[in-house]
Amino acid sequence: MRFLSYRDVSSVPNVIVDGAATGNTILTLSHWPQSGTPAGLKGDTSAAIVFNYLDSPQFHVDADAVSNNHFDEDGLIGIFSLIDPLTATRHRALLLDTAQAGDFGVYADRRAARIAFTLAAYANADTSPLPGRIFQLPYPEMASGLYGELIGLLPRLLTSLDEFRAWWKDEDDKLAASEDLIERGIITIEERPGLDLALVRIPDDLTSQRVHRFAQPRLTECHPFALHSRTGCSRLLVLHGHRAELQYRYEGWVQMASRRPALRVDLSPLADELTLAETAGGRWVFDGVEQITPKLHLAGSAATSIPPDTIVRRVEHHLRSGPPAWNPYGEP
Repeated sequence: MRFLSYRDVSSVPNVIVDGAATGNTILTLSHWPQSGTPAGLKGDTSAAIVFNYLDSPQFHVDADAVSNNHFDEDGLIGIFSLIDPLTATRHRALLLDTAQAGDFGVYADRRAARIAFTLAAYANADTSPLPGRIFQLPYPEMASGLYGELIGLLPRLLTSLDEFRAWWKDEDDKLAASEDLIERGIITIEERPGLDLALVRIPDDLTSQRVHRFAQPRLTECHPFALHSRTGCSRLLVLHGHRAELQYRYEGWVQMASRRPALRVDLSPLADELTLAETAGGRWVFDGVEQITPKLHLAGSAATSIPPDTIVRRVEHHLRSGPPAWNPYGEP
């Protein structure tokens, strides 16, 4: 198969990996909600779905063009695997692990995390060695430009990762530091399995650091790969001194094949409730269940006046009693 930009691919029969179909899409290989991916091909990541497709001739379609409407590691790996299935099959385990690292912040092989870090650095205008003109394009063209550059780079990452140390070492060191803090019990994770919830407690004196999620820069006190690889809970309540934030992980937005995270509850009523109780200024905001990784957080103030134990109790109550408001599986 050959890669075409999302704009150009719409004029020919095509396969879409990890994104939304066009008018000429014959098959979508994506874990997105309502993607139309055949049930027999389902996987946790879109890359896993692509490998299932390669393993299943009965699903093969007559199309030689593939594309995606956004850039990330999972999409890149899925598209690469369709274009060069022989190389992809030789490195299947590492590619699948890298797709999980990029999308879910989990990994089994440290090389997968490092490849994800490298791809994120290449996709970031501030750190990328790619031509600067790519990052001056409108997003659809920029995404296509990144695919055009990185599809060819991926085989080298799989076999010669040390050559790219300059692009992964800094973030790898941050991951190692966060993992050490968890191992020593300085950052703690306490699971509430019945609620698919983990309470993450971070000391007040830890400062934010720049990391990546979905090939995009973020600021956080604990590297998400360290947290996500140590708890499978799809809801994280992070308590950092006098700050609190509830995060819904990406696993709750997509269609998972290996397990089903708890369905998301709309936390807007809880945001209103906390705002009424807040005396430190600002207001509590919930981003919305339809966002890929929404958060409940305090806006307009650096810290909350509400005791952490009170926030924990109210979060647990709303998660336990609130009706599901987002179902990626399309079921009632």
